[in-house]
Formats: sequence, structure tokens, C-alpha cells
Amino acid sequence: MHAAVVRLRDHFQEFEQLGVQLFGVSSQDTDYQQEFAERTHLPSPLLSDSRLELTLSLRLPTFEAQGMTLIKRLTLVVDEGRTEKVFYAVFRADRNAEEVLTWLRS
Repeated sequence: MHAAVVRLRDHFQEFEQLGVQLFGVSSQDTDYQQEFAERTHLPSPLLSDSRLELTLSLRLPTFEAQGMTLIKRLTLVVDEGRTEKVFYAVFRADRNAEEVLTWLRS
């Protein structure tokens, strides 16, 4: 998640110019996310789904690591509550932001 979130951060102004609001979601708790957001200077909210309510309701793909359930890398484009596009699986986190921007501009 970290590399993908940082790449989205690096393109934040481009998303903003397109009228796109960015949110990050992870299963880590709020304290961890706050530290991460401060350390990486995220301009967009990082939301905690530590109880996996969103993850389970949307049936997001997960994996287990060090006793934690984590959400696999993916990008959802949501417009007025409707999922318009899913970018999954994100193998190259360093390219995901550019792929999303290309799709949004098309």
C-alpha cells in the first residue's frame, strides 16, 4: 500500500485539477495511519477499516501477514457512490497513479 499511496500523493494536484477526491483505505488502525500520513506528507485522508467492515461489504481482496489481515493493492474509482472502475491487481505501484490518470482523462 505504501508505494501506491505515495505515488498518488505525488500526483495529487493532477487529480485535484480533474475534480477527483482521493482517499486511502487500509486495515491498519488510526494511530498507525496518522503516523504514516504525517511521515509521508499525505495531502488526502487515509481512512481506517480496522474492523474490516468496508472490506467485507465490498468483498475486497485481502491477505494475511504477521497476524494481520491487509487489503491487497487496488484502486477504486467511485462516482456518486457507484464503482466506475477497478484497477486490480496493482503489481507496479509506481505506475498505478499514471494508469488511473490516463483512464480518467480518456
